[in-house]
Amino acid sequence: MKKSMIALLLCATAATACGTGTEPAAKKEAGRDTGTVAWSPCTDLTGADGKPMAPDPAVECGKVPVPLDYAKPSGDTIDLALIRVKATGDKLGSLVFNFGGPGGSGVDTLALARQAFAGLGSSYDLVSFDPRGVDRSAGVKCGGQIDKLLQMTGDGSDQLAKEFAAACEKDSAKVLPHVGTVNAAQDLDRLRVALGDDKLNYFGLSYGTHLGAVYATKFPGNVGRFVLDSAYDPSVTFEERAVIQATGFADAFDAFADDCVAQGCDLGKTPAAVQQTVEKLLDGLKTKPLKVGDRELTYGLAQLSIITPLYAKATWPILEQGAAAALKGDGAMLLTLADSYTGRKDDGTYSTMMTSLQAINCVDSAERPTKAETAAINEKVSKIFPILAADGASSACAHWPVEGTDDAKRIDATGSAPIMVIGGKGDPATPYQWAVSLTEKLKTGVLVTYEGEGHGAYLSGSTCITRAVDSYLLKGTMPGSGTTCPAA
Repeated sequence: MKKSMIALLLCATAATACGTGTEPAAKKEAGRDTGTVAWSPCTDLTGADGKPMAPDPAVECGKVPVPLDYAKPSGDTIDLALIRVKATGDKLGSLVFNFGGPGGSGVDTLALARQAFAGLGSSYDLVSFDPRGVDRSAGVKCGGQIDKLLQMTGDGSDQLAKEFAAACEKDSAKVLPHVGTVNAAQDLDRLRVALGDDKLNYFGLSYGTHLGAVYATKFPGNVGRFVLDSAYDPSVTFEERAVIQATGFADAFDAFADDCVAQGCDLGKTPAAVQQTVEKLLDGLKTKPLKVGDRELTYGLAQLSIITPLYAKATWPILEQGAAAALKGDGAMLLTLADSYTGRKDDGTYSTMMTSLQAINCVDSAERPTKAETAAINEKVSKIFPILAADGASSACAHWPVEGTDDAKRIDATGSAPIMVIGGKGDPATPYQWAVSLTEKLKTGVLVTYEGEGHGAYLSGSTCITRAVDSYLLKGTMPGSGTTCPAA
């Protein structure tokens, strides 16, 4: 569930009328800025090659101040970092994106992948942001401890988890109690006002569906045209999430292996042989990491590199090529995949992706799994999909310095405009059943089913999904309940 942005960056290579009821305010003043954000050229964007991006006049950055603590609205503030791609035609308003995580930078993602949503940019300013606690928006820092976080397996992991949590408290004590999805939803409403829109038009992917659902619960009257793609049901427990996702990734790996064998696979002549080859590769890395320049491809990093391409069918060939190369002693491709997951930059530093993810997850749940409980969960995962198992791993939340609550798990958007919810039958990270249950919890959701593989139906290449989403966002025409789109 937590890495829709990875899929987005790697992939960015019969209806019934049902409008929102209210047109966005900006339509009345097409082409004019009606908000209060001071937009200016972006100066700190980084391209996919790790180098600074040249200024683009169509892309602007800005910021919006929001209360650090909503219980003290007149107290300290933090700035939310924003990015905007200006509409190319008559403007309906702004369309705000959250691409997933939690912990993903919306500023970086929209800058890199805006062409994937160019069809919507004819009528909307495409807007995204770094949520509170992420990168430019008071990003959670943990004393350079990400490498320790990535090593939380085996003996000593519980101590590593304690040290990691302590480092986060030391470096980010001010913001840690105030991250989380409920606060981010309140930020979204501040952003709506700053953009000059009467209603919030929103496109959430993966974790972004959680944020959108919480916003619709808190501000149902302010919901405009909402699309929640690759839906997540936040009511699940840590154990339920782990088991369901393990099943989803196991199914995705099976589909990858079947496809690989059908096309002539370097990893084995049968699907079972493909899985055995990958498991053998990982087992070998437990005791003998693979040298890649001055770095090492460890067991934990290799696990991430295997999981990452399973998010999208388009990246399955990268998994085959990377694993085949690693078997011959070249782990560079797999290490690059792992780095894309963890937010590691070319200079060896990291974005706050992983630290922000931990902080938000721990605040968004009152659960604090013990080491024994985590071990029991891992045992279940290992029986479903051994590639995803992490023997001896400890939950970072077990030692987190801030209490969590279940406020972000309560979803009920009664009174909102209709909300499009999209679920993919072959989605490994946010399995289809979550789209069904989230639709029910929203009360105003309309479920659209995608029969294909991958995480992020809009990015799958399905013309059926693209037409359904574009028709709704651009014309206000919601698909009929029960709409199903075939695999691309």
